[in-house]
Amino acid sequence: MPVRLAGRNPEVAVERLLGEMVPPPRFDAVRFSTYVPDPAQPSQARAVRTLEEFAAGLGGAGGDGGKRSWFRSRPKAERTGPGGIYLDGGYGVGKTHLLASLWHATDAPAEQKAFGTFVELTNLVGALGFRPAVDALSGHRLVCIDEFELDDPGDTVLVSTLLSRLSDAGVRLAATSNTLPGRLGEGRFAAADFMREIQGLSARFTSLRIDGEDYRHRGLPEAPEPFTDEQVTEAAGRTPGAALDDFPELAAHLATVHPSRYGALCDGVEAVFLRGVQQVADQATALRLVVLADRLYDREVPVMASGEPFDRLFSPEMLAGGYRKKYFRAVSRLTALARDAGRLARTPE
Repeated sequence: MPVRLAGRNPEVAVERLLGEMVPPPRFDAVRFSTYVPDPAQPSQARAVRTLEEFAAGLGGAGGDGGKRSWFRSRPKAERTGPGGIYLDGGYGVGKTHLLASLWHATDAPAEQKAFGTFVELTNLVGALGFRPAVDALSGHRLVCIDEFELDDPGDTVLVSTLLSRLSDAGVRLAATSNTLPGRLGEGRFAAADFMREIQGLSARFTSLRIDGEDYRHRGLPEAPEPFTDEQVTEAAGRTPGAALDDFPELAAHLATVHPSRYGALCDGVEAVFLRGVQQVADQATALRLVVLADRLYDREVPVMASGEPFDRLFSPEMLAGGYRKKYFRAVSRLTALARDAGRLARTPE
């Protein structure tokens, strides 16, 4: 019997929020050795070497030998090299692979290093409060922020202030940022934008440009044709670990759950089945769906749906607006998960 995501209201302990700040399952096995630089793009091999050196400078005992101490600070370790690394480049050049590899290569217990997206970090601050979030992370050796986003000034200032406090506490930082589709040349200025936004932190970061084929040249991926309501319902009924929801009901329910709990919302779910996907009409709902898409993608949960195809989930106005980078990413990820769901439609012999 499928469960309903719209019927779940998970409670998440602080320890879990912090404990889940690790690379997602999709990046469990990545390492610097599994990143294959393009010989035509020397910046890729150069980035690997620089990050390997950065990771080597993070070693040493420190802390309490691996005992969990989310809210206790540790003595500052003597640091060598830059306090932060910023990976600047377009879509599809392997920045997240390299950031996760840095996390894995850092010789420290998991509770002394954190990995999360910009959205997850802002959600953590929202769930804990600013001061508790600083206390919780200030004992870390490394904090990695994937997809640092410059489309929301309030969030950018919030996280910039948080990173300043962590850097002052001796925490090393690493961040990535994608360039926006459809804005020619922005990749050349993303690093400058990042440095301007974080102002006082700029002197502590080394910027690495990673060149390569840019996602912008491919545009929006074409989503597979949606299924019928009957096909979705039938497939959900025979799929172990299925969650079956009507899209409008799920979209409304997400407004009642803090985004930091969307991961817990998906606990035990092996596949998501959605009936009646509609184009989203308001920004708040759209942004919540972006977070849900990220959590499903991180967990490699296929999504089988009826209604509108996912490349029409957001209106043309939204795809041209200030949050378009988030929406392009969500469409790309939901489309990939919809393709993965093709196997669920086949009736077992």
